[in-house]
Parts: sequence; C-alpha cells; structure tokens
Amino acid sequence: MDELSDDDAIILAGQGDTDAFSILYQRYVKRIYNYIFYRTGSQHDAEDLTERVFFRAMNHIHNYHNRGLPFTAWLYRIAHNLVANWHRDSHRRREVPLEDHTHTIRHGEQPESALVRNQEIESLLDAMHKLPEERQNLIILKFVEHMSNEEIARIMGRSEGAIKSLYHRTLLSLRDELGKQIRGE
Repeated sequence: MDELSDDDAIILAGQGDTDAFSILYQRYVKRIYNYIFYRTGSQHDAEDLTERVFFRAMNHIHNYHNRGLPFTAWLYRIAHNLVANWHRDSHRRREVPLEDHTHTIRHGEQPESALVRNQEIESLLDAMHKLPEERQNLIILKFVEHMSNEEIARIMGRSEGAIKSLYHRTLLSLRDELGKQIRGE
C-alpha cells in the first residue's frame, strides 16, 4: 500500500481507510512538525499542534478537493490556522519545557564553538519571529522544507515572481533585524 499515490491515498482515506491516511501521515508528519516547530519555537507545542493538524485532516479529508494545489498545501493551511490560534491565545501559560532550550555539542566540537553556534541560532530564530507571519512561512518553506519558489507560490497562492520579491524583501528585513541585535538596539 506504500506505493499509493497521494491522490489514491486521499480518495481511500476519504472513504474511511485508516491505512491510506496513515500513509499520508507518514509522508508529511515531519514536514508539518518542522513548520510548526519553527513557528512556535517549542518542541512540546509543535508536537501537540502537529497532532491536531493530522487529527483535523483525518476528520475532514472527505471534504478535501484537489484544486490543482498539492495535498501539502491543505495540510500547511491547517497548520497555519492552528499556529495563528496558538499565537492569539493570550491566556496560555508561558512555560517552556527545558528540553526546548538544551543544545547538543556536535561530535568533536569544542564547547565554546557550540555556545557561539547556539547563540547564533537563537538570534536568527528571534529575528525570524519578529517578521510578519507570511515572511516566516516563506523562510520555513524555503530553508527548512527546501521548496522551490514555484512550490512555495502554489502553497501561498501567489505568483512565482511575487514569491521572489517577497523572498528578497524578507532577507533584507532579516539582515536589518540581525544588525539591530548586534548593535544592541
């Protein structure tokens, strides 16, 4: 059954075939988790929200209609909406699990180098989280998911030229924000 195309798996899953949905889950869970993790910065919340994305997808897959976009665009839209709700929830307690901020030292890496690398990663993530949501999505799809501009355009519902322009402006904004961090502003 692993050889099923997405279209066939979607049709079967829409008819209640849990094995077919399981195939879709296995194909896309890591990508959706990564997207959510980079939007929330929390392993615990990313796991919880990823579970919700697939629970929602499973319960509504019978309503899914292929409109020329990849199935992942539908999953990313669900994830986007759940993350937006997560960010809006101002009553949430602001506890961050310890494991979300523990960094590992790579084999053969000196502790000082690991510290600098981890600080650079945290600075980049902090700068990224200050960008508008659309630009955060673009960065995640481009650098975490390694998608082409064409794929990103289809997911975001824009032209490829618009994505290139947004990408350029986003990189300039990131550069400016990182410069502010370095200057201590």
